[in-house]
Amino acid sequence: MQFGRTYEEFEIGATYRHWPGKTVTEYDDHLFCLLTMNHHPLHLDARYAESSTQYGRNVVVGNYIYSLVLGMSVPDVSGKAIANLEIESLRHVAPTFHGDTVYAHTTVLDKRESTSKDDRGIVQVETTGINQEGTVVCTFTRKVLVPKQSYLDARGGDQPGRPEPAAG
Repeated sequence: MQFGRTYEEFEIGATYRHWPGKTVTEYDDHLFCLLTMNHHPLHLDARYAESSTQYGRNVVVGNYIYSLVLGMSVPDVSGKAIANLEIESLRHVAPTFHGDTVYAHTTVLDKRESTSKDDRGIVQVETTGINQEGTVVCTFTRKVLVPKQSYLDARGGDQPGRPEPAAG
């Protein structure tokens, strides 16, 4: 199983469909809100949401959806990354509700070799999260510093430091 890609493996225009999706529960939403101290009643108080919002129900906090979609992309995009350099844009396009299932895909927009280190490159990607109905809920563009194969070879391959099983 592949975890991330080297610079050479990225192709401009390629799209990676991330799997599996994740059904968002009320627990997921509330835990994220509590961990990040976002106590807005839109996310935590069902009665408030029913009577005081246009949707009539709790909306999942947007930063959880962004984090979820970003995490879904790691095995295909940034699993070998040296660094995430920049989030260029982040748009919450439509709300996500408890019980929605989120899926994601990433398209490679551009890539260029590093000007300071010849063993790595910068890849620009756009990642999109959609719900079970195909509605875009979140989209963002980011730049990732990824190794070339020569970088990995110089450091022991794809999993440096991983021990081999002891004999016997």
